[in-house]
Amino acid sequence: MRKKVIAGNWKMNKTASEAEAFIKEVAPLVKGAGCTVVACVPFTDLAAAVKAAKRTNIKIGAQNLHYEKSGAFTGEVSADMLLDLGVKYVIIGHSERRQYFGETDETVNLKLKAALAAGLSPIVCVGELLSEREDGVTPEVLRRQVKIAFKDVSADEAKKVIIAYEPVWAIGTGKTATSDQADEACKTIRDCVAVLFGKSTASKIIIQYGGSMNAKNAADLLKKPNVDGGLIGGASLKSADFAAIVEAAR
Repeated sequence: MRKKVIAGNWKMNKTASEAEAFIKEVAPLVKGAGCTVVACVPFTDLAAAVKAAKRTNIKIGAQNLHYEKSGAFTGEVSADMLLDLGVKYVIIGHSERRQYFGETDETVNLKLKAALAAGLSPIVCVGELLSEREDGVTPEVLRRQVKIAFKDVSADEAKKVIIAYEPVWAIGTGKTATSDQADEACKTIRDCVAVLFGKSTASKIIIQYGGSMNAKNAADLLKKPNVDGGLIGGASLKSADFAAIVEAAR
């Protein structure tokens, strides 16, 4: 039985002081959760969030990292820098990073390997555009993204990775894939992992759904056999909504 992971992606929201207050507010609401609870916060909030999350069951994650350990990369942050702050998780390849900052399947692969080498738990995002879904090529898109992301990654390493299926057309739009669509896509991803690394690895890897999951639709999505949690956007910024999604993961 795979343990579900509910991870909030705050995107570019909340100052450090707001992050500290929010973590303290949400912590008692998710205490004793039957799933892993993660808050992925902006770089400037990481130190405050890690401090606020001590002695709670909330783990802190970053929203990005650079694939090099150090160097002339102004404005970037390395895996070692995240580790030194006490960060445990990192989102890689979110569609907004791909859309606005030129990330590719190849840079996702480099970042994934850097995160694994440092001992971070990567959350790798994959998902199709609306035009790709309408053209009926969602499975091909997902398989391409997964295959390139996991290039030169071992089966043992792959088991440490969380994959977040996020249909691009459902991120921040209020549109949500139906539970059947989400399960079908997550199964496509799991089947691809099985081809790459074997059925044993595929059965262990955690695959989340992201894309306007909220307090109302979470239970229906999370009961599907291939949906092992959620990468939550807007709903993760409201303590009651986020706590309701965590509760639905039981």
